[in-house]
Amino acid sequence: MTDWNTRTKLVHAGTRRSQYNEVSEAIFLTQGFVYDTAEDAEARFIETGPDEYIYARYGNPTVRMFEERIAALEGTEDAFATASGMAAVNGAMTSMLRAGDHVVSARALFGSCLYILEDILTRYGVEVTFVDGTDLDQWKAAIRSDTKAVFFESLSNPTLEVIDIKSVAELAHAVGATVVVDNVFATPVFSRAVELGADVVVYSATKHIDGQGRCLGGVICASRDFIRKTAEPYLKHTGGALSPFNAWVMLKGMETLDLRCRAQADTALAIAQAVQGHEKLANTIYPHLADHPQHALAMETMEKGGTVLSLDIKGGKDAAFRFLNALQIVTISNNLGDAKSIATHPTTTTHQRLTDAQRASLGITDGLVRFSVGLEDTQDLIADVLAGLDAV
Repeated sequence: MTDWNTRTKLVHAGTRRSQYNEVSEAIFLTQGFVYDTAEDAEARFIETGPDEYIYARYGNPTVRMFEERIAALEGTEDAFATASGMAAVNGAMTSMLRAGDHVVSARALFGSCLYILEDILTRYGVEVTFVDGTDLDQWKAAIRSDTKAVFFESLSNPTLEVIDIKSVAELAHAVGATVVVDNVFATPVFSRAVELGADVVVYSATKHIDGQGRCLGGVICASRDFIRKTAEPYLKHTGGALSPFNAWVMLKGMETLDLRCRAQADTALAIAQAVQGHEKLANTIYPHLADHPQHALAMETMEKGGTVLSLDIKGGKDAAFRFLNALQIVTISNNLGDAKSIATHPTTTTHQRLTDAQRASLGITDGLVRFSVGLEDTQDLIADVLAGLDAV
């Protein structure tokens, strides 16, 4: 399996067939499992084998197929599936940290990620230092000999800053710190996070992995030691398990993941190029545009620029709302990575809990619109965006 290419892994990796030899993966909708004897039950609780299960909160055959498939794709030894992307972020961070530990994080984060680092971890005595993730000098100054972990989004939400994973990982590993990367915007298809030095990679499977807006899910990808000795004990006792049905949906989504992400990324680039320099826009943000601040890094580390672009519309919130309300094809919502194109106004939705000063420091203006590109026809989407801009 390790020699298979991406699309083959996405269709076949981790498959476990029952005695009926079904073609499509089976859904094991059960909360518990039966033991032939009391002695078998005792033995199972002492040591669980790869195909032995105790309780759905601890593990499930359908969920395990998803975990093995995403681990094979990401290039990690193991994975643990969670109820949502935020359960994955929380599980990865909280399971490894104790009072007195030090974490360095990029400050450009999704609002809920920021809440975990800024409110939850600090509440229990973890010290967190925030830096400009694109500034290596700030990482150097912040990482200390006692730093336990670093955390960042490889491609930030919603301003699409590209973090130099390799350089940050080298700084972190020099002091023995664990590198945790939220890789949602880069997608599992275009990810090179593990190759570049990430120790732990988290995804919201709700996004590209499902890809059709049906289910919540998340996953932590890492070494077997981290998954089984650090993440699993915390998650199985605190209840962040993924539903077997949702795991089955994710397995089905993964079969078309590569095809979808490539088509969406190609359309995203075409839209970015079509509107770049438009008189109604202060900025068009997309990593593979030449004027992106980290363009060279993005070209070096990302095969494609991703499925999301951001448009900074002149005229602030009112102009952004006129643009959004004029769209005919693109849906107003706050998800991303969907088959349907989705536009979001971060200032009033996903990042509304931040202060004006915090948003300003991250480059989130009142006119910024995050645009997750779907699978609609490229020319139809370009026409829709241009008509929306005409309405501004």
